[in-house]
Amino acid sequence: MKDSKQTVKKLALLTVGMFAFAFLLVPIYDVFCEITGLNGKIEGPSTLSSVNIEEVDKREMLIQFVTHNNEAMPWTFTSEISQLRIKTGVQQSVMFVFENKTSEDMVGQVIPSVSPGRGAEYFHKTECFCFEQQKLLAGERVELPVVFIVDPNIPLDIGSLSLGYTLFDITDQLSENQIAAL
Repeated sequence: MKDSKQTVKKLALLTVGMFAFAFLLVPIYDVFCEITGLNGKIEGPSTLSSVNIEEVDKREMLIQFVTHNNEAMPWTFTSEISQLRIKTGVQQSVMFVFENKTSEDMVGQVIPSVSPGRGAEYFHKTECFCFEQQKLLAGERVELPVVFIVDPNIPLDIGSLSLGYTLFDITDQLSENQIAAL
């Protein structure tokens, strides 16, 4: 009987430990990506100083746009173009199309990334739908821009960047008041 009580205590402790680890996994991953530069995680709006733009020779680069829906997201999500040749230091704009093909109002959130990851610090978004949650009414379609500048100081061995977006359904994670405020 004593052995079974100890086993139950150990299993309960193990279960609590697994839940704690799962809960802390996202913040740990974010810190890891920030330290190592992996996954090309991008924060909110950024700027590029006019000094950086003027002092360095501009060069041509290829920017690719990749969109994905999380498997539970029924919206259509695409970019107007799949790739674009740009000059570093010059502001660019690309439109993305969202369409809620369901019969219900929904809220989506986009998670961006840049590849290769070390190129993320040179990719400056000044306007992006990824900074906010997007509410679309049933059947609604919207076109939203991403406005960006690639820092001319980007290392020469980075000849192209891929901007990736994954769209998630977050409707169930918000209260009715939060959804109404969007």
